[in-house]
Amino acid sequence: MEDTVKLLLCDVGNSSYHIYDAGDTYKKSVTSFNPATITEKIYYSSVNQKVSKMLEKLDNWIDIAAYVDKTQYYESMGIDRICAVQALKSAVVVDAGSAITVDIVREKQFEGGFIYPGVDAMQETYKNISPVLDYSFNFDLDLDIMPKNSQDAISYGFLKPLYSEVVSQNLPIVLTGGNAIELQKIFKNAIVNENLIFDGMKKIIKKAQLC
Repeated sequence: MEDTVKLLLCDVGNSSYHIYDAGDTYKKSVTSFNPATITEKIYYSSVNQKVSKMLEKLDNWIDIAAYVDKTQYYESMGIDRICAVQALKSAVVVDAGSAITVDIVREKQFEGGFIYPGVDAMQETYKNISPVLDYSFNFDLDLDIMPKNSQDAISYGFLKPLYSEVVSQNLPIVLTGGNAIELQKIFKNAIVNENLIFDGMKKIIKKAQLC
């Protein structure tokens, strides 16, 4: 979707402000960036409660959640996931960030989803079990063959259940988030859209006639 007017958007996560400025994107750290330095009107989604409390005091920062019909979603579902679902008609949305969230939308209706440990979190889990399991995941392994080495064994244990559940939905797969490119190696026909949440925000803005 092309911007009909200049839009300034922000997706606030646990570690960064991901900012969309009329097509260009960049990130700022939540620990060092001062959002008050942005004086233009900016629409945001946030899953970071500490940052959200700060943004509530800034009149030009507008919470997109106020314009979302949440009746088809569950109460604690993150606004980032809702925005991603809003962007699509029918798909499995895999957002590979600090956690991996998987959401199913079919004919614009949210059917549910699940939350899986993120790549870094799961690698740390294996490391904590034993130092001999301190491997990075092999995203190039063949998931149709049982592994015969430790790195592939932990990779298979992490990736195979995720892969199987996602492909079982028989829907197009859309990947977003920091580890989307790695996951595309196993979801070979998936589309990577790093701006998916922003696409959803733009649709919400348009529907609400905010600009």
